[in-house]
This record gives sequence, C-alpha cells and structure tokens, in this order.
Amino acid sequence: MANIQILDCTLRDGGLGLEDAEKNKIASVYFNGEDIKETADCLTKAKIDIIELGSLEITQDDRKKFAIYPSVESISVTIPNMKNPNQMYAALFRGPDTPIEDIPNWNPSLCEVVRVIIRYSELQKSLDFCAALSEKGYKVFVQPMLTMRYTDDEIALLIEESNRMKAYALYFVDSYGYMQDNDVRRLFDMYNNKLNPEIKIGFHAHNNMNLAFSNVLSFIEMADKAGRDIVIDSCLLGMGQGAGNLQTELMIGYLSQIKEAKYDYDEVLNGCEVVEKYTEQTLWGYSVTRLLPAIHKAAYKYAIVLRSQYGLKYSDMNTIFANMSTELKQRYTPENVVKVLEEAGFVYKIRNEE
Repeated sequence: MANIQILDCTLRDGGLGLEDAEKNKIASVYFNGEDIKETADCLTKAKIDIIELGSLEITQDDRKKFAIYPSVESISVTIPNMKNPNQMYAALFRGPDTPIEDIPNWNPSLCEVVRVIIRYSELQKSLDFCAALSEKGYKVFVQPMLTMRYTDDEIALLIEESNRMKAYALYFVDSYGYMQDNDVRRLFDMYNNKLNPEIKIGFHAHNNMNLAFSNVLSFIEMADKAGRDIVIDSCLLGMGQGAGNLQTELMIGYLSQIKEAKYDYDEVLNGCEVVEKYTEQTLWGYSVTRLLPAIHKAAYKYAIVLRSQYGLKYSDMNTIFANMSTELKQRYTPENVVKVLEEAGFVYKIRNEE
C-alpha cells in the first residue's frame, strides 16, 4: 500500500478564505493569535504529518490575522515548541514574487516545507523559483493551481521540471472544485508514468460538488495499486476558500479504520473545537452559490459576488455562467464581474449601495 501523508492546511487555506470574505465585503472575521497557536498545537499533538502554518507574500501590512506572513523567518516563529521529529511544517508562497536572494537557506529553525503556487501566466518563472528554493535546501511542493486548465504538454513540463529539481511532491489541484473521478484517474496516471518514483504525488481537493472525499478515495486506490507515496491536503471542518476542502476529521477517521492508527483523533477533534466558532457566518462549505460555478468550471468568486453584492437569483447566475467565455471563467476580477453582467444584459445594483 502507498504511504500516505496528511497535510493540514486549515490555517493557510482558512486564512485566505477569511481574507477573501473581507475583500469581497462579505464579513470581517479574523483569526486571533491564540486560535492560530491552539490550532497548530492541536494538529501537532494529533501527529498530523505536515502542518501548513500560513502563506507568504510581500506586504507592508500586518496580515497575521489571516495567517499571512512576509517571510519564511516570520512564519517559522509560529512552529509549536512541542514539535515532533516526524512532523514537518509548511509555508506557502502565493507566487514567485519574493526575490530569491531574500530567502535564507534552510536551517532547522525554519519551515522545512515550502509550497509554491505555480502562476499559469508565468509558468517557467514559477518553476525556476521552485528549483531555486530546492537548491536552498527546502522540501519543495509544486502546486499548479487549477491543474485542469493545463495542456498535456504543460503537464509534461511540470513533471520534467519537478524531476530535475528533485521536488518533494508534485500536486494536482482542484481549485474550482469540479474534478470528478475520471479526472483524478487521468491526472494520476499522467503523473505516475513519468514522475520519478521518489517524488510524491499530492492532491488538493475542493468541495463545491461534494466530491472531495470520494475523489480522494479514488486517489488512494490508485496510489495503492501503483505503490506511489502520496500527500493529501485537508482542513479542520473543511475550512478554506469557497466551498472549502476535504475535512481533516473525516480523513483521519477513515484512515484510522483502514490503516494502523498513528494519529490522535481526540486532538483532531480538539482542533475542530477551535475552528468551529468560525463556521457561524457560513464563510465556506457546500452551497448552491458555490456549486454553480463548479458545474460551469468557473472561478467560485464570481458566484460569491453575484449573490452577495448583486443579489442575483440562482437561475440568473446559472444563465450568466452558461454564457461566459472560458477566458473569463478562469480569471475572476471585480472588473470582469461587471463585464459579464453587462454582456448578459442585466440591470443591477450593488446591494450595499441600495
């Protein structure tokens, strides 16, 4: 059977979800410092394999309330003191923007894992950034967001460059939550056939169509048959952007039944207690609003804004998505929202301006 590592990204994906809510004027909800610490502590005590502490981006603002930090050094300060030698801590670069000379060589005081969002419009630059981080001693996870948009040739390039840099893991990422079983199997086969055996395949599933768990079960089945080690992303209560992610408590509960238990499930549940207070405003999770863009293979942020700011009916949103160009579907901006509304002939008012 494949060796499975669970990477919990509650703080990172959840933090970015809270940031999205603020940007889109849906809610102003923030992590407090104690909850960040307690979440990381619970996941550590639960023996989760890899714990993602947040994301990295160049900023002059204090964004710690969203688990966003300006440097590897600043995020690494949040590594729990009771760190288990078999666990790793991760930080996610939101793109290849940080000058590589500003990033220190890895040492044991820093996050061992760095994940890099591969920017589709700057594919080679992103991959070169990953390679440079690998040279600095980090375990690099290559994260091609919205992997379904990649051509076979582009996927071949991802695999080739991951092999060359000796990446720790190469992911496929269901950013818009519309991957189904056949998509998982196709991508796994493409990766497994050409990726060096020592490089793990990772899967980050979103739950817009309530398929995250079933897709991950297919992923595990294929990995077991191939003998390929894998990494599975999950979040406590599924907390994350849009419809959120595979639930850590669901995945750990399942794995504890089919494999020798190595996780402390009570500590996973204690982590759920910390995160549960953030569920009150339904900032993530399944909803018709988050389902519709997945059905039409579009960015979920369109639906959030169309519903919360413009007050559109579900059927009107469905019409808009059905007639939206592929180019617009894959690139959400506030300006593009106005463009698709105008193209569809809708007369609208922004709710909070009425």
